[in-house]
Amino acid sequence: MLKQALKENGLVAILRGLRPEEAPAIGDELYQAGFRVIEVPLNSPQPFDSIGLLRQRLPADCLIGAGTVLTPEQVTQVKDAGGQVIVMPHSDPKVLRAAKAAGMYLSPGVATPTEAFAALAEGADVLKLFPAEQMSPAVVKAWLAVLPAGTILLPVGGITPDNMKVFLDAGVKGFGLGSGLFKPGMSIANVAERAKAYVAAWKQQASSL
Repeated sequence: MLKQALKENGLVAILRGLRPEEAPAIGDELYQAGFRVIEVPLNSPQPFDSIGLLRQRLPADCLIGAGTVLTPEQVTQVKDAGGQVIVMPHSDPKVLRAAKAAGMYLSPGVATPTEAFAALAEGADVLKLFPAEQMSPAVVKAWLAVLPAGTILLPVGGITPDNMKVFLDAGVKGFGLGSGLFKPGMSIANVAERAKAYVAAWKQQASSL
């Protein structure tokens, strides 16, 4: 389901700093804009409450997950809260195995081809390229030339509506969107406006490939 969700809209909303009381309204705006994967990093206030509220609020075709997952124990907490996707800044095998054993979708962070191959061997569904600012589209293209066919790379960090095209041309299938989409204290209207701008850019640029 994760790959299908990303095929429909390859943008992942990363809501670092989200508060539970604003989660339902922001989730509504993101879903209406077209987002189908939403991530709440665990270094946000009461992240498990926000994950649970988003899961209760949004339709089943929208996957809810957690980011900055660092331990197997956190994997269990995310699942208990209703989360379906585990996103990591690294690729710790213990966390990877716990997530797969729990039947969850998995997106570990990788910064080298060696890490990418190791994460895929542990069952990663998609690979988070982090931090994307350190990787040019040429590097991404070179990775895809050697990784297994069908590997999905999601650059995270510094992605804007204006720079997606060069990465799409290199072969990526989506992006993780952080502070360019949402920051703590941002109004719901502002989040909605940014969400629509990102989705419009995605549709225009992805359809031209």
